[in-house]
Amino acid sequence: MIFKAKRSVFIFLVLLLHTLFTFSQKVELSSYDIVSKSLKAIKEVKGLKYHLKITERGKKGFNHYESAVKFNRNPRLIYLYIKGIEVLWIHGINDDKALVKPSSFAFFNLNLDPMGNLMRQDQHHTLNEMGYDYFASVIQNTIDRLGDKFDDTFILAGEERINNRPCYKILIDNKDFKYVDYTIGEGESITSIARKFHIAEYMILEKNPKFNDYFDILKKGQVIKIPTWYARTVTMYVDMLYFLPISMMVNDDKGLFEEYNYHFLQVNPKFEDDEFTRTHKGYGF
Repeated sequence: MIFKAKRSVFIFLVLLLHTLFTFSQKVELSSYDIVSKSLKAIKEVKGLKYHLKITERGKKGFNHYESAVKFNRNPRLIYLYIKGIEVLWIHGINDDKALVKPSSFAFFNLNLDPMGNLMRQDQHHTLNEMGYDYFASVIQNTIDRLGDKFDDTFILAGEERINNRPCYKILIDNKDFKYVDYTIGEGESITSIARKFHIAEYMILEKNPKFNDYFDILKKGQVIKIPTWYARTVTMYVDMLYFLPISMMVNDDKGLFEEYNYHFLQVNPKFEDDEFTRTHKGYGF
């Protein structure tokens, strides 16, 4: 009986050690695995809270922005706090305009078009690109165009701790990035051309100095320069837990074009019933 008991204990210990060893083994993922998991995670996002730090190349150098963001995906609801400025946008409400409180001391609100000049100014993106869906569409388009050349462009460059999170480092190297001629069609705009080819609107502006801003009227038959890819290179850090990008550094032929860093990321947080209303506690509308 004692021998059988000892034998049972021994077998149990062997099985326990085997289980612990198995779980301690790190699953090796390829760059394709990580990017695929990231695109899947983006599709499954229902809501987000994060602090966003932005660096974007502008007309007079680099612009730096910081904002606290609340984002609900469906229905699409957005709240931003930017140094005393508050922005609330609700899809299908207020004629799809954003409710903006200019500062903590203002006694009035503004209703502004997210695509209008006052909200765009020298910025690369609009409220329509908040969250991860727009970025995911650019990545998916890149993958679709690459076909079986994925591994030549998407490179797993190790692991790093970024924004206080353990991350996979993915390098995207579009070696054939360049500018080509494009003939403008009927009713096209800088924005529609950028969306059509999944390229950056601001790059089109920079490369065609004849345009002053996004709203210049384009004429059919005009020939302009557009980039062949969204970026020359992208350094993307993918969170090991959420598989969402928390840092993206985008470069073109001139160098740094834009950089986005997500801090204090909360995925699918529980929002209060009135979280995306002007009367929510703590808001100043």
